[in-house]
Amino acid sequence: MDEQKIFGELTNILKVYTKDPSLLDKATKETHILNDLKVNSARLVDIIIKCEDVFGITIEDDEADKIQTIGDALSLIKSKVG
Repeated sequence: MDEQKIFGELTNILKVYTKDPSLLDKATKETHILNDLKVNSARLVDIIIKCEDVFGITIEDDEADKIQTIGDALSLIKSKVG
């Protein structure tokens, strides 16, 4: 799966948990999930679980703790889906 496809899937997942989905229109790899998208930290767990389901991967707790930006999530997912 290429990076652009992963990014698209990731933004679709984030839309459900972002207070203002229009913020995703300008999202980049540097977009901070909690600060820029106003996702609350409890919802980040839901996002990670959804990513595991959508991409068919397992994200360990220590890996999840390092996810702060869309780019962090993208890199991790890309490394796991091959």
